[in-house]
Amino acid sequence: MHAMQYEITLPAHYDMGIIRNRVATKGHLLDNFPGLGIKAYLIRERGEYSPVNQYAPFYLWATPEGMNSFLWGPGFQGIVQDFGRPEVQHWTGLAYEEGPASAALPRTATLHRAAVAASVAPADAVEAALEESRGLAKTPGAVATALAVDPRHWELLHFTLWAQEAPEAPGERYEVLHLSAPERERFGEGRQW
Repeated sequence: MHAMQYEITLPAHYDMGIIRNRVATKGHLLDNFPGLGIKAYLIRERGEYSPVNQYAPFYLWATPEGMNSFLWGPGFQGIVQDFGRPEVQHWTGLAYEEGPASAALPRTATLHRAAVAASVAPADAVEAALEESRGLAKTPGAVATALAVDPRHWELLHFTLWAQEAPEAPGERYEVLHLSAPERERFGEGRQW
């Protein structure tokens, strides 16, 4: 499993209806994309929970071939043409868990990044993060949660989809406009090694 996200920060007075319409008319195009486990079409609107307007889709890839096919194919090229080339962040998947609301369509998502301190053994940090991820997965309203790591920068990432308003938690909060999940079942539960 590979996690990936790009963030397109938009002007403060940008009409987010444009992004909503884009997702409403094009979101279904990845509903059967080979190698894609999950794509959550995420937005943040400037206001109570966010200082910015942002379109920030988040992907969990079941195969690296799927991720490569997307990045070098027409889907991502449309983003580049319309918004410029964003920085694509990616992490190696560590764990995936379905939550008690796994059958529900997610309405919100949370994304929390945490640095692994240089004084902490990487294996110890991952074990603690796995335990936290298991706890998130058991939270009422959780649809699914994933844990990933960027070993270049030693950053852990917790991504959780929620069936309702996301609970108070550290990290960014997003609205989910659409979910494509053609190969979600390929992840399996628990650790990814």
